[in-house]
Amino acid sequence: MTDTRTLTVVDACSSCEPLTRETLSAESAVELARGLKALADPARLRLISIVAASENQEACVCDLTEPLGLSQPTVSHHLKVLSDAGFLSRSQRGTWAYYSLVPGALDSVSKFLLT
Repeated sequence: MTDTRTLTVVDACSSCEPLTRETLSAESAVELARGLKALADPARLRLISIVAASENQEACVCDLTEPLGLSQPTVSHHLKVLSDAGFLSRSQRGTWAYYSLVPGALDSVSKFLLT
């Protein structure tokens, strides 16, 4: 059976050396670019910072719309992009979704960018 799971930026860069020390594989470059693209949006950076600053580094989607001044569907879209890229994980509690930082997800990007 073929593994069809999608790689995240965490998977692609878990063993990445800084850009100046090792050639990046084509697959890792695609996944890293996807992760960086997910982060390259002001609303998504704010979402990451809000979740990181929240108690237990976790926040309910119900608490994320007001600080951004965006509609709930727009915030949900941004959260999905961040989740798909491997930066946030999602858990359902009743009718609300809670998002938390994936341990090491941001570390893997920063490790890659260090020279």
